[in-house]
Amino acid sequence: MKNDNIKNQYRINEQIRSREVRIVGDNGSTVVPTRQALDMARDQGVDLVEISPNANPPVCRLIDYSKFLYQQKKRAKEMKAKQVKVEVKEIRFGPQTDEHDYQFKLKHAKEFLEDGNKVRAYVFFRGRSILFKEQGEVLLLRFANDLEEYGKVEHMPSLEGKKMFLYLAPKKAGVAKKSQQALDREKKATEQKEAVKEAKKSQSAEEELDVEIPANGGLFANAKISADAKKKLNITD
Repeated sequence: MKNDNIKNQYRINEQIRSREVRIVGDNGSTVVPTRQALDMARDQGVDLVEISPNANPPVCRLIDYSKFLYQQKKRAKEMKAKQVKVEVKEIRFGPQTDEHDYQFKLKHAKEFLEDGNKVRAYVFFRGRSILFKEQGEVLLLRFANDLEEYGKVEHMPSLEGKKMFLYLAPKKAGVAKKSQQALDREKKATEQKEAVKEAKKSQSAEEELDVEIPANGGLFANAKISADAKKKLNITD
């Protein structure tokens, strides 16, 4: 059925009714009377295929029709393979989910969003647990906040029957936007590392200079050395 649709999509040879056509190829394009284009196709042993009927004049190619259909099918297959299929993954909570279970589900939600899938998280209220709906809302809002680097909220928590839903969509694939808090934490960590490095360098320098020098200065006796340098080298006048 799909192959028939592709075949019916294009007019070829005598099916082309316009007075003139634009023939495109590797060497550019040219406008010629349709009868002349048909003669050219016949001389080359190929078909005149109309690929853009709405253009003025219609655009055609001189190509073997079977080869042309094969190229179109292959291109359609490649386009379909490139399409990203977005799935909706569900994460279920109870109104009193413990921390271990929460972190476990948070980890999976991050993976789902990183893979380009949407996440539908919900809290299920069984029986009288509906009394804890505020607690369920707080849990879902925390969940959304913990995932802000990976996804954006499409629908805030809302109660539907015995379930409260939260919908999250992935941010751009491969580009997890970091929150300002995360950026500040990284900046602080970097500054701390640099401070530790500088402290180690200073300590190493002092240890290298911590040598015993004779009271009279030895080799430095007649040298002009600043007071600070003498202090570091333990030189006494």
